[in-house]
Amino acid sequence: MKNKILVAALLAASFVNVSIAQDAQTEKEKRIQEMEQKLEALQTGDVEAPNFTLKDLEGKDVSLTDFRGKWVILDFWGSWCPWCIKGFPELKEAYEKYNGTLEIIGIDCRESEEAWKEGVAKYELPWVNVYNPEDSKLTSEYAVPGFPTKAIIDPQGKIRNITVGHDPEFYVALTELMGN
Repeated sequence: MKNKILVAALLAASFVNVSIAQDAQTEKEKRIQEMEQKLEALQTGDVEAPNFTLKDLEGKDVSLTDFRGKWVILDFWGSWCPWCIKGFPELKEAYEKYNGTLEIIGIDCRESEEAWKEGVAKYELPWVNVYNPEDSKLTSEYAVPGFPTKAIIDPQGKIRNITVGHDPEFYVALTELMGN
């Protein structure tokens, strides 16, 4: 009799665990779907890019609105991210090609301030670089699901493209948007 009760209890516990796991999976899938929908909605060309103010390498405030009138690439990256680093040469080429009409703002994510500063120096990143502290909501506002993520902001401050990952199509979109 005790064995039957024990087996019944174990089966009931197993069903509860499976149910909890399924609920967690469903919740995760729901969050992913919501993030994908937000990402798509952000890049219609009608959405104002969320403003932010973060500290640069010298500790000075940098806001997105400081660059109104120029094309801007927001590069969400981290020195821990091999795909972010792999994309730096192409990003440097774009920075030189569109010098004067395009600004890049490197937004560090998920690392210490010290590691960020070391990464900027190590990879010789010539553009504006800002530190994004852990308590910031910026990656959520831009629906950043992974790294690197790059957002193209037009001179009027509208989001025109968001590309996740190291994708050559980003530079095709940049060329099409900038017209050269």
